[in-house]
Amino acid sequence: MRRMVGYLNSIVRRGAMVVAAVAVAPIGAVHAANLEGVRVWAGPDYTRVVIDAAGPLHYKIRQKGGEVSIDLADSGFSRSFSDPAGQGLLRGMSHARIGKDLQLTARVHPDSRLKSFVLEPKSGNNYRLVLDLYPGSAAADRVVSAQATPTPKAAPAHSSRASTQQAAALLNGQRAVVVAIDAGHGGKDSGAHGPSGTQEKNVTLAVARDLAALINRQPGMKAVLTRDSDFYIPLKQRYKIARENNADLFVSIHADSFTSDDAKGSSVWVLSPRGKTSEAARWLADRENRADLIGGTTLDDKDDGLAKVLLDLQQGWAMQASDVVASNVLKALAQLGPTHRGYVEKANFVVLRSPDVPSILVETAFISNPNEERKLRDPGHQKQLAAAVMGGVKNYFESTPPPGTWFAAQAAQRSGVQLASADKSNTPSATRADAGVRDLHKVNRGESLGSIARQYGVSVSALKSANQMSGDTVRAGVMLAIPTS
Repeated sequence: MRRMVGYLNSIVRRGAMVVAAVAVAPIGAVHAANLEGVRVWAGPDYTRVVIDAAGPLHYKIRQKGGEVSIDLADSGFSRSFSDPAGQGLLRGMSHARIGKDLQLTARVHPDSRLKSFVLEPKSGNNYRLVLDLYPGSAAADRVVSAQATPTPKAAPAHSSRASTQQAAALLNGQRAVVVAIDAGHGGKDSGAHGPSGTQEKNVTLAVARDLAALINRQPGMKAVLTRDSDFYIPLKQRYKIARENNADLFVSIHADSFTSDDAKGSSVWVLSPRGKTSEAARWLADRENRADLIGGTTLDDKDDGLAKVLLDLQQGWAMQASDVVASNVLKALAQLGPTHRGYVEKANFVVLRSPDVPSILVETAFISNPNEERKLRDPGHQKQLAAAVMGGVKNYFESTPPPGTWFAAQAAQRSGVQLASADKSNTPSATRADAGVRDLHKVNRGESLGSIARQYGVSVSALKSANQMSGDTVRAGVMLAIPTS
């Protein structure tokens, strides 16, 4: 549940991820493609099926219940091709020739949801068709039960609705804030290499796992990993995973590199204003994006002027929050050693382009520096890096708690104690009885007492009384106590 100006209401996501039939054609003429093999990886969040082909693919995909059909025009099989065994949400696969075409039939969990895309080669002729299977309601129950562990604190993160409901129950109805952690690079993309051969993808995964463990041990927080093993994820898919999990924050972990081996220090990055502008243009031009924005709001039925204003408000809030988190994390990292620069940096990184999830990218150190490479290989230092990032993130949620979360409930309790103490010395007992506080709200630009009161279902007079206000105006950045009635 992300906040727009005044914290927008609950997110409404499109349930259907696959249309009845999807046709994708490569640029240029269609040539015969030989299928080389099929690889399957089953994780706690989704199951990935990768179809390797020598040559561009022309295909159609249809999903009906527990069966997914992939029609491949003018294609063949290599001699080494074999059908994969079932794993995770994939129950098995078979293949058949239909004239000059081929058909793959995947048996999947009937409640699973499918997304697909093609990865074109940077060089050569090795194409990959990727099928990602996500658990639906019934499938989610199965995934959660399969991943359950005796100790709740050690339970892995899940993207399923069932795990969110379980977390909320453990927190007495107060939802956990969700932090999406992105281990940079992975699979075929090893990232930068250190002088001693250390691969960036391995460092980022180790730090991301340590950070996820710390988050999952913290009451009121839940981690979602974009990857928890060595496989490749396209850049745009990384921040899409955060959006699909209704993340309150996205943290991408990397290790910097430079041509000179004396460059050193960690850094933290946020999206540049130029990146914000270019991404806004893409969202406004893309019909699918406009139907799936934020806060339960679709831009599809809005004229361009209004759509632009709504998107700008959301992006503005996300970037402002990103700056605050990034500053917190940079200060925490500075306790471990020098930072590359003494301020938060800005760039148009693809992974930072989510319009509605505050996003930061952490360069843990320079892997090209021999001394820093040695530290990045050290599991103890990796844990220290994770703890520093955790400290900055936790500080942000403690100072700016999203409404309805465990952090908001804790802040409200503290505020209630303070208000009650002030009432005992300054107000009559009748006023003290009305000083119950159930939440805190940080005032955003453009908000008024009236809009905040309507959001929480309380009267303006009750809101003013709870905060000992005499006037009718309120400044942006002020933290207001929300009364119980």
